[in-house]
Amino acid sequence: MKKNNQIVRGTIAISISAIMWGFDGVVLTPRLYNLDVIYVVFILHLIPFVLMNVIFFRQYAQIRNFVRQDYITFTLIAVFGGTLGTYAIVKALFLVNFQQLSVVVLLQKLQPIFAIVLAGLLLGEKIRKDFALWASVAIVASYFLTFGLHLPNLNTEKNTILAALFALLAAFSFGSSTVFSKKILLNYNFITATFYRYGFTTLITGLVVLIGGKFHWIYQTTETNWLYFIIIGLTTGSGAIFIYYYGLRRVKAIIATISELLFPISAILFDYLINGSILSPVQLVSAAVMVFAIIKLNN
Repeated sequence: MKKNNQIVRGTIAISISAIMWGFDGVVLTPRLYNLDVIYVVFILHLIPFVLMNVIFFRQYAQIRNFVRQDYITFTLIAVFGGTLGTYAIVKALFLVNFQQLSVVVLLQKLQPIFAIVLAGLLLGEKIRKDFALWASVAIVASYFLTFGLHLPNLNTEKNTILAALFALLAAFSFGSSTVFSKKILLNYNFITATFYRYGFTTLITGLVVLIGGKFHWIYQTTETNWLYFIIIGLTTGSGAIFIYYYGLRRVKAIIATISELLFPISAILFDYLINGSILSPVQLVSAAVMVFAIIKLNN
């Protein structure tokens, strides 16, 4: 009974975080389009990490328990999930300029393909025989989701192509981060995992912003931008990660993956309600096929 309660709580937690990410990808993050992408990623991690230092400052005591592998794993989580993944998905959202935002979000959900491959390579998990089949179905469906029944036009659809590529990079990065996060959650609780994920990411992105001479963007950040930064940082950013890690410790990978599908589903709904965007019949069928293939990958 207690185990079932844990699974229910974990499933609900991951579902809530997925819906929050869907809302963020369609409604919040695209409103920061006037700013430099890596600067946006840095501020989105800096604000919640500063707050975490006030509330969870005792987490610094955990450093004495860190071994060399922990530092490596947290760095990998920060590089792939915090920095590269966030940069790629934000860049993709900016490129489509409020058009087909849900397509970008759906493409990013190809991450289980990369997560399964990396789990096999890095964690020694067995890859099923039918993996290639369902992975291929998902990838083919993602093409029709992006371009419909026609070939991409390099002249008129340049941003669409670039957005799709960045979304795929985000899928790879977040898939990698999921594998590393599962590893760190074996030894540390969700608060510690979130605290150091944001800490390491803030340090890495801060160095990138400093070296790249991007700090001048702070003078071009409007009051509205700061409002969105704060809302994202405290809700769909760190808040969603806290909830997600809480749930991830309590459920199996298949349950987590299925629960996460509320991310693209909610994004499609929010994109329609907020921006009036709707997928074409071909895109809707392609999205359904892709989601089905992702579920089959995790059965």
